Amino acid sequence: MRSFLTESFMLRTKTAEKLYFDYAENLPIIDYHCHLPPWQIADDHQFANIGRIWLEGDHYKWRAMRTNGVDEEFITGSADDRRKFQAFAETVPATVGNPIYHWTHLELRSPLGIHDVCLDGTTAESVWQRANEKLADPEFSARGILRKMKVRFVGTTDDPVDSLESHQRIAQDPTCEVMVRPAFRPDRALGTHDPESWNAYIDRLAAAADLEISSFTDLVAALEKRIEFFKEAGCVLADHGILRMPDVRADGSPDAAMADARAGRRPNPVDAEAFSAALLFELGKRYAAHGWASQFHLGAQRNNNTRMFSRLGADTGYDSIADIPQAGTLTAYLDALECEHALPKTIVYNLNPSDNEVFATIVGSFQDGSVPGKMQLGAAWWFNDQKDGILRHLTTLANMSLLPRFVGMLTDSRSFLSFPRHEYFRRILCDLLGAWAEGGEIPNDQELLGAVVRDICWTNAKRYFELPLECV
Repeated sequence: MRSFLTESFMLRTKTAEKLYFDYAENLPIIDYHCHLPPWQIADDHQFANIGRIWLEGDHYKWRAMRTNGVDEEFITGSADDRRKFQAFAETVPATVGNPIYHWTHLELRSPLGIHDVCLDGTTAESVWQRANEKLADPEFSARGILRKMKVRFVGTTDDPVDSLESHQRIAQDPTCEVMVRPAFRPDRALGTHDPESWNAYIDRLAAAADLEISSFTDLVAALEKRIEFFKEAGCVLADHGILRMPDVRADGSPDAAMADARAGRRPNPVDAEAFSAALLFELGKRYAAHGWASQFHLGAQRNNNTRMFSRLGADTGYDSIADIPQAGTLTAYLDALECEHALPKTIVYNLNPSDNEVFATIVGSFQDGSVPGKMQLGAAWWFNDQKDGILRHLTTLANMSLLPRFVGMLTDSRSFLSFPRHEYFRRILCDLLGAWAEGGEIPNDQELLGAVVRDICWTNAKRYFELPLECV
């Protein structure tokens, strides 16, 4: 019987161990999509305690704590950091079988060096003291943690109205060893369903672009100007988090929707659909012109609990998987850009695992031979970034596409301690390939399989995003 979290954690065969230790373990990390605050990297922020770096903004942990019967005071409420940490520690044993249990102990082990205890209510005080002692060391600042975890690239998530001041400070600081680049995320420009907040946002966009925005054409011009600004800051990719792709075939008027919304009226649904589709279409053409990759996170049903949304706002753990049709509108959008020779490199993330094969075969229809893996089924995301979800995703890629062309894992996280998720993914990948090889399903060729591991964990992302990085 194996012990928990040994060096061979999740590696069930000798081939898997060899692939992990000889090829995957020491590769640097390209984390091309996350939600780390760039100011914390610019300031080389020192975290006050394990609660601040681990629990603030982590809706995965918050959701688990609520399910365990923890009062909101100890999650997002007024309780102090130590009591919140205690409440989480007492929840951890109940997360057995949930990826939080694995992530928690991987993160304690690396980079914090705590590997001799499992976290629970009785060990909480010891872990609190030991972790805080580490975090007080200047070597465990935001940049120090990135350095220890061998993170070479961080892609943050940034609104078009952002000044990118933190990114500029990072770029001008020769002591910062990690490359940090913004990602252009224009979701709020689509929100005509709420004219009041949308107009306030459009006014901010107009100020940022130094353009008046009164028409759809003006809006596209303002966003284009901000795209140019982001490009100057080193941006190489865009991102969108939407329920589904709007329908480019909608028989409505983007101009009418724009006029209604600018006048404070909610556009009718057909015009609103046409507006969102037309705007994403125009943006897609511009991403292609700049050589950017366009990411779409599809299928999240957000803010289900309206009482708690009113109290806490978005991204607080009240979202779920949606079960809506995706194929028709996604295909129509990609096809519209392809027909104009303006389809950018595209990564589509699917939240509903029952649609894995649907998404994989759709993006496969738009490969054009110009870039290896130009169209990607994105990494197992959110509710899927656990062992079963990652295996489903990798197996779908192997069955429906080319697994060796996958651009690899990401954290999609707000925490500087989340980078062991790359280790978690790499171990699962090596175990899968090792099982196939030892079962005689693929050749047990270390040179072949080692190259696959290296490409998925490092080389493919470096090439896909055209990053000037060396694997050292």
